[in-house]
Parts: sequence; C-alpha cells; structure tokens
Amino acid sequence: MRSASSLHAAIDLGSNSFHLLVVREISGSLQTVARIKRKVRLAAGLNADNQLSEEAMQRGLNCLALFAEQLEHIPLSQIRAVATATLRIATNADAFLCRAHDVLGLPIEVISGEEEATLIYQGVAQTTSGSDQRLVVDIGGGSTELVTGIGTDATALFSLSMGCVTWLERYFTDRYLTRENFDRAEAAARAEISKVKATLLAKGWQICVGASGTVQALQEIMVAQGMDEQITLAKLEQLKQRAIQCGKLEELEIEGLTLERALVFPSGLSILLAIFHELSITRMSLAGGALREGLIYGMITLPVDKDIRKRTLETTQQRFAVDLEQAERVKATCAVLVQQVNDSWGLSEYCQQLLSSAAALHELGLAINYRHGAENSAYLIRQLELPGFTPAQKQLVAAIVMNQKGNIDLPSLSQQSALPLQQAEQLCRLFRLAVILCSTRSPSEMASFHLSAKRNHLALQIDKQWAIHHPYRLELLQQEEHLQSYVHWGFTLSY
Repeated sequence: MRSASSLHAAIDLGSNSFHLLVVREISGSLQTVARIKRKVRLAAGLNADNQLSEEAMQRGLNCLALFAEQLEHIPLSQIRAVATATLRIATNADAFLCRAHDVLGLPIEVISGEEEATLIYQGVAQTTSGSDQRLVVDIGGGSTELVTGIGTDATALFSLSMGCVTWLERYFTDRYLTRENFDRAEAAARAEISKVKATLLAKGWQICVGASGTVQALQEIMVAQGMDEQITLAKLEQLKQRAIQCGKLEELEIEGLTLERALVFPSGLSILLAIFHELSITRMSLAGGALREGLIYGMITLPVDKDIRKRTLETTQQRFAVDLEQAERVKATCAVLVQQVNDSWGLSEYCQQLLSSAAALHELGLAINYRHGAENSAYLIRQLELPGFTPAQKQLVAAIVMNQKGNIDLPSLSQQSALPLQQAEQLCRLFRLAVILCSTRSPSEMASFHLSAKRNHLALQIDKQWAIHHPYRLELLQQEEHLQSYVHWGFTLSY
C-alpha cells in the first residue's frame, strides 16, 4: 500500500542505461536517498527493422524489477517514468511498455526528442552555476540533445538521431579503434550537427556544459590524470590518439576510464569531437544534473534562484545551523584582503567567488564537534551534494577550509584541479588571515590593517594600539607568520 511520503522518484529508460533517482526535500534543497543505474544497452537490441529483441527487453525488465522495490511506498503522483530514443523508434515498443507497466506498477511515458531536450536543460539550469547563457550537450545512447538557453528558459532545442550505442554499432562494429573508424563516425556526426548549426550559433552562448556519461567519463579521466576539469579540443584529440594506439575496443586502457564506461567511450568521444569542431567550442565543463533532475524539479517546486551556488550555500548553512553573521564577517574580510593585494596577485572574480564559498561553509563542521571542526567541514564539503559546484570546485573549497588554521597541508592544495596551485595557495593564505582577524566573532573589534603582496611575499601591518589591546589575535598572527614561513610562503607582520 502506498501512503503519504516526502519522497519523489524519477525513472529514465535510456538507450544505453536505465536510471532511478529518489530524493526528498530538506531545508529547501533536494537530498538524494537512492540512485540506481544499470547498463541495459536497449539500443543494441534493435535489428534492421527497429524491432527490439527479446533479450534486450528482458534486460530492461530485470532492471525495472530492481527499481520497483524502491518505489513500493512512494505515491504514484510523486513518480515520473520516461523513455527516450530507443523506445521512440522501436516498432514493438508497446509490447515492452505493457510488460514494463506490469513490473513497475505505473505508466511509462515515451517522450519526444524536444521534450527530452527541455527536461535535460531544466535539470542543468537547476543544478549548474556559471553564466545564464549556455549551450547544453547531452550524448545519450540513441540520441544527442543540443540546447541553448538563458536562465531557466531554453531558446533552441534539438534532438539528433545519433548516440554512443548507435554509433558503436554503426561505426565501430568490428571493434577496431582505427583512425578510419573514428573519421567515419565524426563525419557522420558532423553531418547531423550541420543541420542545426546555424540556429544554435545564432542563439549563442557564453558557457558550454555537458550532461552525459561521455562527459562524466572525461571528467573522471582528467581527475585521475591530474588535469584541470575543463574539457578542451586538445584533450579530446589526445584521448582519441590514445584510443587509436590501443587498437581494439577490448584492449582500450586509459587511466581513469572505468570498464563500465569503456565500451561506448570511443563512439561517444567521436560525437563530442564532431560537436566541438562543428560548433567551434573551445571548452566545456560538466553539468550538475540532466534529464532525471529535470523530471524531479518538474514535480517539486523550489524557489528559482538565478545563482545556483547562492541557493546551495544558503540551504547548506541552514541545514547545519551555521553562524551566518560570522560567515559574513569572514567573507567581508576576505574581500578587503583580496582588494588590498589584487594589484599584485590579480585574483579573478572566479577565485573570489570560491573564496566567498569557503567563508560561507568553513564552520559546517562545528555541527559535529569543535575539536575537529576544520576537518569535519572539509569532509562535509567533499561529501555533500552541492548543486552549482563541480567536483573540482568542491575539492578546492574543502582544501581551503581544512587549512583555515594550524599546520598547513600543502598536498591537499596540490591535489585539487579547479585552479593552478599558486592561485589555490594564495586563496588559502588570505583565508587563514581572515579567519584569525575575525576570531573573536565581534564586528566592533575588527583590526585596522593593511596587507601588501610582492610576488610570493605578504606583509601585514597592524595598528599598534589594536595590537596592544588584542594580545590573543596578535599571538595568532605571530604564529601564522611562523607557519606560512615554514612552508616557504613569505609572510611578515609589523605593528
């Protein structure tokens, strides 16, 4: 029996994988409570007449049986199940959908390519920060969606009949990773993209985000290989060359590429290369959500905030009862410090946003205990779902927060990939000073200070009378002079 529940579920019957996402609303944000993904490869079960094989249908039904157990106590009105490209074209789709209904106990909606693109865009818009004017790319198993939009409004939507499973079966059917196979796959993809190219270019975009398994795989490869998180044409071409060197699909080995993703990675890569070339894309980042998130946000009404990061920071602060006044004090002090050194260091607006995020979240861990507050805060930042922050950005903010006081852990800063190491260290140094200056939590006792920077050296001058009347913070600053010098960060204190 289905009773009242705070849970909502989205089911995505894709051409390559079936997905289930279950969430509940908490403190104005969404908390994932279950996520199941299975490689069903439905598209691989289509024959020349677009008829699904019994084997492919059975793989899908077996997967849905797993989903059904998770849905038993969620009201039907709070579940939405959709099917995409393969079931749009399968001639015996109705037979499968009828059997799937019996397994799930709810209807499955076969959505059009345009609606799929709309839902993908909504999922991205609700979970991804950056410029409001964006191009969204989603390479699925049987179709590829290209969407431009501003804010939460899509301005052009296209669903193209090409995907990593169909391109695998069509252009890599011999399982050889030759330059000829890649060239054929890319040329066919470029021909599809050329049909919509003029409209997309006319709409324009400031950022490009990818919301597919192919892009996720690229992100995992770059993290494993110590690269930054931005996907560029040069990186794609390097991975193509590496795949060609491997020779065969069964022998494809790239550091960071999982076995689960390896089968359709070359075909997805060929489509992404075609998109980069045809649309003259210079860089792409990973989106925070896609189709499933679009389905969820369509059922749950949350306040729409153009700044996804701001909404995330506010709801996270509320959830962990963060002292908002203290967070604001540290943020404001960081801003003053940045302003004083920026003629020398030239920290970008992006850097300053990440520093502000660290200020907002640096005391999360106090909800657990004081003794290990910084470590707890860093752990929470790394582990929490934070819409609007990429994995690399979370890693950087966590590293800054973990180093807010005490001994400096240089490896944590070098292991992040959101910023060059020098800039990450600069943000950390400014943040540590801001935390010390705000350590009494009193706005009326802020120091009169001036910070200057010359290359890697910082010089902090404190008002002498303030130093006399605030011996504890003076002691902390003297300790900081020693700690920064110990790791070869030049720092002098005068008053």
